[in-house]
Amino acid sequence: MYAPIIPLAGYPGWTFLQKTAARQKAVLNKSPELVRDIDHFRAKIGKVRTADELVGDRRLLSVALTAFGLEGDINNKAFIRKILAEGTQKDTAFANRLADKRYLEFSRAFALDTGEPNTGNTSFVEQIVAAYQARSWETAVGGVNNDLRLGLNAQRELATIAASGSTSDTKWLSVLASPPLRNVIQGAFGLPSSFASVDLDTQMSVLRKRSQQIFGSSEIEQFKDPANMERLVKLFLVRSQASLAPTSSAAMALGLLRG
Repeated sequence: MYAPIIPLAGYPGWTFLQKTAARQKAVLNKSPELVRDIDHFRAKIGKVRTADELVGDRRLLSVALTAFGLEGDINNKAFIRKILAEGTQKDTAFANRLADKRYLEFSRAFALDTGEPNTGNTSFVEQIVAAYQARSWETAVGGVNNDLRLGLNAQRELATIAASGSTSDTKWLSVLASPPLRNVIQGAFGLPSSFASVDLDTQMSVLRKRSQQIFGSSEIEQFKDPANMERLVKLFLVRSQASLAPTSSAAMALGLLRG
């Protein structure tokens, strides 16, 4: 698969990536592997009516999982079959009980438990294709620099959560339920990985306070503003680089952030 050109790490690398992304993504989308997978998905997905049928076609399943950032589960067939077969309509459904809500979104999107799945809907198919291309770009970037992949994921995912009609608490819970997004928020706010072990009420309280201190607002809605989104990614990347640098360099980088 195409390997993106990213000559720099950290925020300079992010800036370069933003300037060249359109051209580089166009190259990736023309790669034989992506073209073959997308052609296969468009040709075959309309005939899929059950969880067994989707899980039984590895190439279809790969596109479907990748579209939701779940490509790491490609070999966990029994796990994915259970998520799809039980659906999301019952509170006791497997997907509803998982902390990572990407599985819930995945199962709800395909609706293979309903008897009327979305697999025959052309608009739905094209949405999955577009999501597959976007996630494939992020994966390709991650092959070069995983911090930049996390930044891209946050740019897309956080904007969607911010624009949703959910309550303020639900939006923060959605952030905490997404491991990649949590990674960026915790990193940008200067919180340790052990923060995830604290009870949820305390986590939300701390995140709101940090958000208010840094951005002047405790609400997720602020990240609908591209400037705030860019600042969040910058904080994450600079702090991440600083944690790997010698103490003097780290202090300089954090000083630049405060400035």
